[in-house]
Amino acid sequence: MKLIIATIKPFKLEDVREALTLVGVRGMMVSEIKGFGSQSGHTEIYRGAEYAVNFVPKAKLEIVVPDAMADQVVEAIAKTARTAKIGDGKIFVLDVESAVRVRTGETDDDAL
Repeated sequence: MKLIIATIKPFKLEDVREALTLVGVRGMMVSEIKGFGSQSGHTEIYRGAEYAVNFVPKAKLEIVVPDAMADQVVEAIAKTARTAKIGDGKIFVLDVESAVRVRTGETDDDAL
């Protein structure tokens, strides 16, 4: 199994969710986060005063899928979340040692 962690622009979340549903993803966890990467934040003007926004709002997706689906899921996220502008996000893929569905006790791929 693979854990896919993706950070994307918040306005792309619904499009990405729809794309993932089409490739067979049955569930995911989503968090609202703030962070910065190569863009290192930006400056904004509010009521005539300029101030630095050091952390940019992002959506973080966490998805666990069978090994065979991982490449397809990464491709769907990358294609759908891409705006070709700085700050589109990142995707990380990690190995998952085990999973347990709490309600039934099913394990590993059955727990997904």
